Amino acid sequence: MILVLAGTRDGRELAAKLANLGFSVMASVVSVYGQQLAQEKIGRVHEGMLDETGLVQLIQQEGICLLVDASHPYAVNVSRHAMQACNRCGVEYLRYERPSAVLPDYERLIVTEDYPAAAQTAAGLGHTVFLTTGSRHLGIFKNHPCLQQHRLIARVLPEPDVLAECIKLGFQPKDIVALQGPFSHELNMALFKDYQADVVISKNSGSIGGTDTKISAAIELGLPLVVIDRPPMEYSNIVHSFEQVLQQVEQHFRK
Repeated sequence: MILVLAGTRDGRELAAKLANLGFSVMASVVSVYGQQLAQEKIGRVHEGMLDETGLVQLIQQEGICLLVDASHPYAVNVSRHAMQACNRCGVEYLRYERPSAVLPDYERLIVTEDYPAAAQTAAGLGHTVFLTTGSRHLGIFKNHPCLQQHRLIARVLPEPDVLAECIKLGFQPKDIVALQGPFSHELNMALFKDYQADVVISKNSGSIGGTDTKISAAIELGLPLVVIDRPPMEYSNIVHSFEQVLQQVEQHFRK
């Protein structure tokens, strides 16, 4: 049995591809919505956050012999727990890391090392800050001392728990954009213009995460763009394409 940590669209696609090739696959997702999406193409899906102990239990219960980590590039704790669980269980670990988007030579594009640095940088670039970083770190921006007098626009998934968290953090409904991406260049431009964004904050989630169209929209509008760099992480075994994953999976089962 292969366990695929499939909290992203490409993670779900990879798990489905492995299942279609005849491999026994279980996908692990965090949310109920992710479970609904995964079950359309993958028979077995585990829903819920798993720490190292939870992963060890799942690996042992399901007889997992290979773990494919296709979690989000910024979910380093998930990957860390996965590698530790595999070491404890003697299970092979394989990391699929989607390629980063190529950042253009744009004088108003600034790369920062983390979320607090992005908040501090954006504070000096304009009053209305459009956040395209997802929901998990909104509190860093909402509570940052440098942004207390700024208007923050949160673009998040339209999930009840996410919206409730936004309201809890103090976002007004008029400052919440609840839509599922990725977004086209044209839609990004329309949203940035409609909300009168002065600066956009993004992660480098790659083209499949919509980073390229955020960048192109910001450039066309002449907006400052703050990009949070991917967190440093040393993976024990990493590849960057579905083809490389399939090669290693086939090698594993030929041993």
